[in-house]
Amino acid sequence: MAATAQIGVTGLGVMGRNLARNFARHGYTVALHNRTSSRITDTITQFGTEGTFVAAPDPAEFVARLERPRRVLIMVNAGQATDAVIDEFAPLLQPGDMLIDGGNAHFTDTRRREAKLRDADLHFVGMGVSGGEEGALNGPSIMPGGSQESYAALGPMLETISAHVDGTPCCTHVGPDGAGHFVKMVHNGIEYNDMQLIAEAYDLLRHAAGLAPAQLAEVFRAWNTGRLDSYLIGITAEVLAHTDAATGKPFVDIVADQAEQKGTGRWTVQDALDLGVPVNGIAEAVFARSLSGHADLRQAARRLAGPKRASTEPAEFADQVEQALYASKVVSYAQGWNMIDGGSREYGWDIDLGRMAVIWRGGCIIRAKFLDRIRAAYAGNQDLPTLLADADFAAELEQAQDAWRAVVATAVRLGIPVPGFSAALAYYDALRAERLPAALIQGLRDFFGAHTYRRTDRPGTFHTLWAAGRTEQTR
Repeated sequence: MAATAQIGVTGLGVMGRNLARNFARHGYTVALHNRTSSRITDTITQFGTEGTFVAAPDPAEFVARLERPRRVLIMVNAGQATDAVIDEFAPLLQPGDMLIDGGNAHFTDTRRREAKLRDADLHFVGMGVSGGEEGALNGPSIMPGGSQESYAALGPMLETISAHVDGTPCCTHVGPDGAGHFVKMVHNGIEYNDMQLIAEAYDLLRHAAGLAPAQLAEVFRAWNTGRLDSYLIGITAEVLAHTDAATGKPFVDIVADQAEQKGTGRWTVQDALDLGVPVNGIAEAVFARSLSGHADLRQAARRLAGPKRASTEPAEFADQVEQALYASKVVSYAQGWNMIDGGSREYGWDIDLGRMAVIWRGGCIIRAKFLDRIRAAYAGNQDLPTLLADADFAAELEQAQDAWRAVVATAVRLGIPVPGFSAALAYYDALRAERLPAALIQGLRDFFGAHTYRRTDRPGTFHTLWAAGRTEQTR
């Protein structure tokens, strides 16, 4: 049996099938495997003219069809299903071959799998893929982790099928073991916050300025020609402009106001807590989705009193909301980049922070014009502690802050929830504060739990004997 395929894909759901088609369209021969063989047949029947596919329903045949080093792309559900596929194929591979997980695995699982397969002289690549089914087919942003050796054998293929911006592929070697899946997780956390901030801007302009969905679509279209130019702003305009065929009502009005989630945003917040990295904007976005799903709680709370609503001047308020949205977005990305940096330091990945902005400029859900600005900020200072310390971003936030504060104040006055805008502004103010009230918190901790404190005037750790003369001890 001749080994003719440069890559094999097992798991022919929408994402797996579209990635296989993408490889084939770029001239690679692709071996196809699926637990139910009918999907192999269907894929070749529907898309066989796009390139060269090799049907391989038997695992041993599938492996035999692959050129060395063998590249097996796993596109199944995260968790036990991925482990089952690894256990099935690993014994059939030889030293130097690789298994590639293109699903949304948690990075700790990827680290575990990589270590286990490394002991068997096999490469394991945890590969983040962003862009949805359209991106998988036409060019996603790809975030592979794993060894340098695995990227040398796999990277050129991935760079070929990835999105390209200004001739540069939206793919790079992120770092060892779980780095790729970690970065993809943070990408999704930023994505959660992006959507929450957009939703708050919509809510404000609809209920404070009185704009209808069709009018709001035009506002977002205008914003998409400026500094907010991004995939999510663009599709927001499309969704707001859409009319429901069955009722003739604006589409957004017939959709239940309960936002679902698959878990990567929650992972981001949980892992940020473990790392000690504040990502309060992402956390608020996750909690906002959770709150939206508590229909009984919301129904019971509707009896609570709120302020009387008053309208604002639409054009002026829309300009203020644009500034607040942009400023909050900058803070969101700053938090995301700080988390990537925190993970990189904790796990020894040495991630190039500026390079992440490059590979997210195209193909992915959070692609945005201002990612070029982030790339430039890190190019100018690789040790930048936060994007907010970059001179250009700092100047923009200073210019936007009056409008930003006015928008949050208006929302509070009118009783419109803006957890994303508020969290971003609170983070900004906390970072710039000369002194935080955490001093009082630490004093309280020492009072009830003898947790000690540090002084501002001399080194060391101290405890006050609160019940015995309030003298101070050095600990």
